Amino acid sequence: MDKIKLATIWLGGCSGCHMSFLDLDEWLIELAAKVDVVFSPVGSDIKEYPENVDVCLVEGAVANEENMELLIEARKRTKFLISFGDCAVTANVPGMRNMLGKAEPVLKRCYLELSDETRQLPHFPGIVPELLDRVRPVHEVVDVDLFMPGCPPSAQRILATVEPLLRGELPVMKGRPMIKFG
Repeated sequence: MDKIKLATIWLGGCSGCHMSFLDLDEWLIELAAKVDVVFSPVGSDIKEYPENVDVCLVEGAVANEENMELLIEARKRTKFLISFGDCAVTANVPGMRNMLGKAEPVLKRCYLELSDETRQLPHFPGIVPELLDRVRPVHEVVDVDLFMPGCPPSAQRILATVEPLLRGELPVMKGRPMIKFG
């Protein structure tokens, strides 16, 4: 049997979902026998999202141009895309900046009003990605095949979601243990 090509991406968020994924501990050894990690901020050093990915876990909200480009590329190249954690599902904490309006008031508040000494707006094209005017959950940008809420989702929820996919089955996303937010 061919190994499943697994990817994870981290957009605008805290990396808590990836840390929870690493909490799978010994099961990661079993997982390694069944998947090839083809893209991940914690499992590889690959810079370009590959073709023909079977499953991708997307952590974080879409907050800047780089997030948007990576997500669109991942969707084009992935068979089954999972919105992974509350930030990906709802925009959650990163989305709180939407209350300040577009990107400019956010940048002014952070880098000018709250700055101590060197007040300047970050503008380094090609180095610092431009903020989007609004932080968006993953499903507002691309089609999502499965939603896995949680802040972060527990290792048990991740296992109960990923394990059936390895057998070619859909996970059962019902009941508090699988669909509770927060």
